[in-house]
Amino acid sequence: MELLQAGVDCSVIALWLGHEAMETTLTYLHAHLELKESALAKLKPYERAKAERFRPSDRLLEFLNAL
Repeated sequence: MELLQAGVDCSVIALWLGHEAMETTLTYLHAHLELKESALAKLKPYERAKAERFRPSDRLLEFLNAL
């Protein structure tokens, strides 16, 4: 975790640890709570936007009808 916090790329850490797949390393990196908390602290609060109904364009409808 100290390597990640120091700015070392995840793929480099995976190579150093001898992991065959990057996913193996990511499992460990996702578990670091302090890193998650600092990232979440940088976000602004979620503001729910008014939901709008999707309205397809005429061009999209023509394309779908042609299928």
